[in-house]
Amino acid sequence: MILSDKKILTAIENGEIVIEPYDRKSLGTNSYDVHLSKYFAVYEAEVLDAKKHNTIREIIIPEEGYVIQPGVLYLGSTLEYTETHNSVPFLEGKSSTGRLGIDIHATAGKGDVGFCNHWTLEISCILPVRIYPRMPIGQLIYFQVEGDIENYYNKKPNAKYNQRRVKPMESMMWKNKW
Repeated sequence: MILSDKKILTAIENGEIVIEPYDRKSLGTNSYDVHLSKYFAVYEAEVLDAKKHNTIREIIIPEEGYVIQPGVLYLGSTLEYTETHNSVPFLEGKSSTGRLGIDIHATAGKGDVGFCNHWTLEISCILPVRIYPRMPIGQLIYFQVEGDIENYYNKKPNAKYNQRRVKPMESMMWKNKW
């Protein structure tokens, strides 16, 4: 079941959902709009290796915008820091973003109960597009969890993305044991 705007508001009031900064105008019928931070990054290597730490180069998006190019994977982050303690957050692109040919995540649209951080976005585009800091980039949709939770993300000792960071985080696949 997807939470309605009233259920999201109640969850915020109860501390079950935290959004910082919070703006009531960003609350939709059953979602909350998130915005692009000024922090962006690209991988330094031309070929990425899943077993190695692939480093990134930071880009600060200027007020006049930054043109993203097709064929490049950009890592961005949400302006908003979020916490979700009893529902499952899903991050989806806004239709207006999609109509510009921008995709905001390759595969990582679902968060875990207990995720407490800024969202890292895996941004790609079909055509060159000028983007701006603070532009609406996506929307969080919250699904109710059925049953008790034993393994909150923020309490997992092996969680790779628990350190609070406003900047995008590169893949930590290399930390997996396989």
